Amino acid sequence: MPLDAATIAELADHLESAQREARPVAQISIAHPGVDIDDGYAIQWAIRARKVARGARIVGMKAGVTSRAKMRQVGIDTPSYGFLADSFAALDGGEIEAGSLIHPRVEPEFAFVLKRDVEGPGCHVGAVLAAADFVMPGLEIIDSRYRDFKFDLPSVVADNSSSARFVLGGRCRPADALDLASSGLVMEKNGEAVAYGAGAAVLGHPAAAVALIANLLARRGEKLRAGDIVLTGGVTEATPVKAGDHIRLRVQDLGSVTIRFA
Repeated sequence: MPLDAATIAELADHLESAQREARPVAQISIAHPGVDIDDGYAIQWAIRARKVARGARIVGMKAGVTSRAKMRQVGIDTPSYGFLADSFAALDGGEIEAGSLIHPRVEPEFAFVLKRDVEGPGCHVGAVLAAADFVMPGLEIIDSRYRDFKFDLPSVVADNSSSARFVLGGRCRPADALDLASSGLVMEKNGEAVAYGAGAAVLGHPAAAVALIANLLARRGEKLRAGDIVLTGGVTEATPVKAGDHIRLRVQDLGSVTIRFA
């Protein structure tokens, strides 16, 4: 049975408070064993509405669990989406306070910026490439609000697919001018390579993750909009970080992006 409106509002407050206070909580399916993925998205959208009501601007969307490496790491094999608020953005070459997060991990990603709306159902890679203004390297800092980074699919969807911070940098290139499926990348932590991959690890092509989000949004009568940033999901497993760590992502033909944890 779907959760009622009062319970959805209560869980949105619970999870957003955990995020704002950097406080771990138990996954919501423990207290609500009947929660399903539709409930999870209802909670996520309630959190989004709470942030907008306090003045946040939604700047785009992110895909979650789009590579086999990430699926193995978290034990979930169904991709999802979350939203990106302006307050999540960090500057290339800048710092993020590690203490503002619970147990942060970093993922190497591709970031699309759209020049036209993208909507489903039936969205595909070609439609995404035609609507993209440019693509650039991105680092997503994920931070599950759940204790020990343990969750199931409805719980992680409710928690905005673990979204916390993101960093964009490097070069902006037209998406259709690149062979993104073959684009290689390496992520370094404190000068040591910790992750290698290529765009094909993300559903066969990074643009497929953008199409996936558009098709999922269509179920709610929503769409991706011109100007949106869309993160396509981790190419590799996520790497844990702590205060003092420095991360650099280098992407073939797209340059590099860096962030330090203070």
